[in-house]
Amino acid sequence: MNLPYYKTVRAYGEAEIVIKRSQFIGHAKPVDTEEEAVAFIEEIKSRHKQATHNCSAYMVGERDQHQKASDDGEPSGTAGKPILEVIKHQQLKNVAVVVTRYFGGIMLGAGGLVRAYTDGAVAGLAAAGAVYKVLHTPVTLTFDYSLLGTVEYELRGRGVRFGDIEYTDKVTVRCLPNASESARFIEWITDLTAGQTQIQVDGAEYVEHSQLPSNLL
Repeated sequence: MNLPYYKTVRAYGEAEIVIKRSQFIGHAKPVDTEEEAVAFIEEIKSRHKQATHNCSAYMVGERDQHQKASDDGEPSGTAGKPILEVIKHQQLKNVAVVVTRYFGGIMLGAGGLVRAYTDGAVAGLAAAGAVYKVLHTPVTLTFDYSLLGTVEYELRGRGVRFGDIEYTDKVTVRCLPNASESARFIEWITDLTAGQTQIQVDGAEYVEHSQLPSNLL
């Protein structure tokens, strides 16, 4: 994926709701590939072999090119599609959701099933927790101790993420500017230190944020 950012879920989440004595368990998990999504769905089906239904949907890929919904025996369009619509409505990518149903003896009707599976998916996704994955370009800076105070102060002032500072014969700081700003960041740090900083640029990587950075809004 090369998107500047995307929204997904933090980790596996599970939540249960009861509707007219039927137990609905929403399960949600972040996945990076269609194969991971399918494996997760099979895992939940195996865990809940005695369930009446394990309905599911997933959305994977930069352009949402891998998406699928399964009613798993419920009337067509009453389970898998509503789960997929929740994923779309919440604008999530790279996520798989399974809603397990243990039948409680009372028929819900088509409309009731749509609402129940929608609510089950919402509950599972809420338990998993929404996060943003923002593309960053790791930039490692190496400079003399005389520049440490200035560089650290300015990095904090600009809100640039950086890791632990290493102290050897020189100072090394690994920074994580947004990928879209990495070129400007390198120009800025070069000007700030009058060209006295060794700069190493690594491959871009996604970093988790609880909120979308203001410069990407």
